[in-house]
Amino acid sequence: MRGVLNGVMVASFLLAFSQTFAIAGSRSEPTRPNIIILLADDLGYGDLSIYGHPSIETPALDRLAMEGLRWTNFYAGAPVCSPSRGALMTGKLPVRSGLYGIKRIVLWPNAKGGIPASFHTIAEALKGVGYDTAMAGKWHLGDEPDALPTRHGFDYWMGTPYSNDQDWLVARDVNGLLSDFSKNFTPEERTRRESLRDKFQEQFQQAAIHPDQSSDWNVSLVRSYNSSSAYVDEVVERPAKQETLTKRYTEQAISFIKAHASGDRPFFLYVAYNMPHVPTFASEHFKGKSLGGSYGDAVEEIDWSAKEIRHALEEAGLAKSTLLIFASDNGVSSLQVGRGGSAGPLKGHKATTFEGGMRSPGIFWWPGRIKPAVVHGIGSLMDLYATALSLAGVTGVSNDIDSIDLSPVFEGKPSPRGFLEYFSVTGELLGYRNGAWKLSLTDNGRTLSNKAALYNLNEDPSELMDVSQVYPDIVKDLVNEAKKRDAALRRAAPIFDQI
Repeated sequence: MRGVLNGVMVASFLLAFSQTFAIAGSRSEPTRPNIIILLADDLGYGDLSIYGHPSIETPALDRLAMEGLRWTNFYAGAPVCSPSRGALMTGKLPVRSGLYGIKRIVLWPNAKGGIPASFHTIAEALKGVGYDTAMAGKWHLGDEPDALPTRHGFDYWMGTPYSNDQDWLVARDVNGLLSDFSKNFTPEERTRRESLRDKFQEQFQQAAIHPDQSSDWNVSLVRSYNSSSAYVDEVVERPAKQETLTKRYTEQAISFIKAHASGDRPFFLYVAYNMPHVPTFASEHFKGKSLGGSYGDAVEEIDWSAKEIRHALEEAGLAKSTLLIFASDNGVSSLQVGRGGSAGPLKGHKATTFEGGMRSPGIFWWPGRIKPAVVHGIGSLMDLYATALSLAGVTGVSNDIDSIDLSPVFEGKPSPRGFLEYFSVTGELLGYRNGAWKLSLTDNGRTLSNKAALYNLNEDPSELMDVSQVYPDIVKDLVNEAKKRDAALRRAAPIFDQI
């Protein structure tokens, strides 16, 4: 973050927050719902107890799911974080918005290619119809000042500009490991550098899986808001005390909810946890408590956060006027599989287009409006854009979006989304789903293969039995449908590749 991360300023969040959101007046029920999105980072489909984890305890999220909608076919916007978060913010597939990369699959510190000012985000759309907006947590759509959340519809933001594993201090002392491999090195030099790179990757994985302390990572905690028509961007601390992030994000969310207890103005609150992304940390109260190891500690602290946010809504009398959504930005990291993280019965993991890389827990809670149900229809994180705008009464929404309004499901109707495209981290179409049928065009979940596989996901969510030879007509129909949709899609140049 050039210009923002030059110095460290200890900021008082609550003071500035109360100044920004000083709301007075008598209480009245809003005609439009408040909307809260809780987004975990790299949480697997099977990581909540209600989704089948045998040792991680998540009673608060389980209760929200039992009292609301629990989706069994809810998908991330992409198999990695930056494109997925871009899909949430814009309602567009990453290949349509350009929020993806071929050389760089996520945004890195000091990247030029952040979310463009021309995009109309979910926060901007809601703010345009009278919503107050705030964000706590990981952004990962650019760290230049013009790309920060406050430039894209949020009145207030406090969080990290990118993932908590980026800017690893240890890497700065390892000379030559990240050199440009596109250069024409001699075979001996290439071998040496590849060996060093492998050593670096091994060191990083060990540090990420078994982190000693968060100070090994130089990620900043930033606070940003608009004061008297001027943006204020401050570094609260660097390196961020990652053990405290979930707790501090929760405190911010509760303060924001309390500031709106009068009910005079609807609000949009986006809480994007850094956890359980590697390196995985939890506060002292949760550290070492979960049977699921350090990963379980982080997930159980997120569950605690959901409980506290729900309690704040109920205490403020806002529960019945608030839609609360919980999901993950993509599937479980391969680094966490077998160390607490789980894709449940699903095949694959983060960065793949197998179900384990794309499918996410999906919980919608709105007491008095949503009747408890298990939803087996298809939904996507990207669909929260159209859903939120529809509930808020936003009109004139662009047709150039891929988001679908899921609110009919709240009334017990089937999900209006019947299909889903599976794009690789580099924007290549590797799969297509229509109803129960999934056409898979990849052997490894990352690159295109010369063979098409077919799965009935209702009967075989683990993608174990390829039935393409049994149903060749279905394969043919899905291939033609996928080709037509891909050809009609107006692809944008990859923004993340800008240097």
